[in-house]
Amino acid sequence: MPVPVPAPPVITVVGGGFAGTALVLHLRQQAALAQAEIHLIEPREVPGPGLAYSARRPEYLLNVRPGGLSLYADAPEHFAAWLQDQPESANGAPEFASRASYGRYLSENLSAALGATGPGHLRWHQTTAVAAPALPDGRRAVQLANGTEIVSDYVVLALGNFPSPPPAGPDHRYLHHPAYHADPWAPRNLRRIGPDDSVLLIGSGLTAVDVLLALRQDGHRAPITVVARHGRWPSAHVPAAPTYPNFYSELAAETTVLGVIAVFKRHQRLAQAQGIDWRPVLDALRPDLGRIWAAWPLLEQQRFLRHLAGLWAVARHRSPPQNAAAVAELTAAGLVQLQVGTVREVLPDGDQLRVRVRPHGRAGCWLTAQHVVCCAGPLLNYSRIADPLVTSLREAGHLTPDPLGLGLLTDEHGALLGVNGGLSRTLFTLGPSRRPAYFESTAVPELRQQAAALAQELARRVGI
Repeated sequence: MPVPVPAPPVITVVGGGFAGTALVLHLRQQAALAQAEIHLIEPREVPGPGLAYSARRPEYLLNVRPGGLSLYADAPEHFAAWLQDQPESANGAPEFASRASYGRYLSENLSAALGATGPGHLRWHQTTAVAAPALPDGRRAVQLANGTEIVSDYVVLALGNFPSPPPAGPDHRYLHHPAYHADPWAPRNLRRIGPDDSVLLIGSGLTAVDVLLALRQDGHRAPITVVARHGRWPSAHVPAAPTYPNFYSELAAETTVLGVIAVFKRHQRLAQAQGIDWRPVLDALRPDLGRIWAAWPLLEQQRFLRHLAGLWAVARHRSPPQNAAAVAELTAAGLVQLQVGTVREVLPDGDQLRVRVRPHGRAGCWLTAQHVVCCAGPLLNYSRIADPLVTSLREAGHLTPDPLGLGLLTDEHGALLGVNGGLSRTLFTLGPSRRPAYFESTAVPELRQQAAALAQELARRVGI
């Protein structure tokens, strides 16, 4: 009697931005998954770039040099070599490439995998996933918006970032007002702003910098008000400098925020005495940031989020020097005014919006603008995310938002923790949803490492 041949494993990856693309490409490299049937769910016209790298504006630059952006950690020059052959490098590769260039890099690599022939099967579905209920045999039925159902052995959520939550309330009429721009990345959204229209930006991070540069490129000439809680722009990158030696061994047993800061400041002083900038000191700990975060008890993590997360974002997520120079130039010319405070209310006022801003410890004031653009950070709290797939899994108890509202509770492999405390054997995640474990879980180096590790783990499970 012939021995039955086991069916090839079916893996469904929901989300075709960087994290989902990197995972699919790493899955295809696993020998144990050579026969696997892999499905990628991504509704955009082109899979690969995702939201972050889809904008076709050359003024939107990556905030990391090409050498740090390869899809593959073991081939660090993969993107840099690709960039050398592109039209934008005709006069030399740019120090900071455009996001559009990186989006092409991702889509070309993914397209090559989608078009490859071989024993396995990789298919892209241009739609969304709305549910993934468990089946009696332990697998999951991934239900797509177009009516397709994919019975899967493993389902991976690579959902990326969700849009910013409303910056003010409880009156949310402004969310439907034509003067309010909830998504600065939406196609042609900013081009609705006239050259002499008054504009107010909420937030002063990298998104706000991109919006300022886009408006300048479009010929906008009226002053722009930027409201930010801490009133700081992202730090600028400096020319490539010598590295600073890693000093994590001095932090391995440290369980308080203040203790970590004390050690860092000591090394900062040592570096300064040697003529070394603070940036290499911070970057020396890059491989260990997740371990430092994980060593803090919940109260210490809360303390960091409450008092230092804003400063951390300024120092860690830096701006290309030409972008920082452009913002400084606009500020010096009086075209950008940075106001410290938080937005408390946004109210419709005819064709305009009135915004109540409250500085720290002082009485608030009202500002009026013809356009308000939300440049605040993404919604991370999975108890509030209204995506149909997330909602259905949450209501079924198959995922658990973390207590700090940063993402999802998982094990070390990204397997989802259910509300009953059990680990899923079929549901996994990677990307920003894993911020509870790492805090830093949005940049290419961290995401490609997660993708490679998860691909290896799924290959191991298939081989058992």
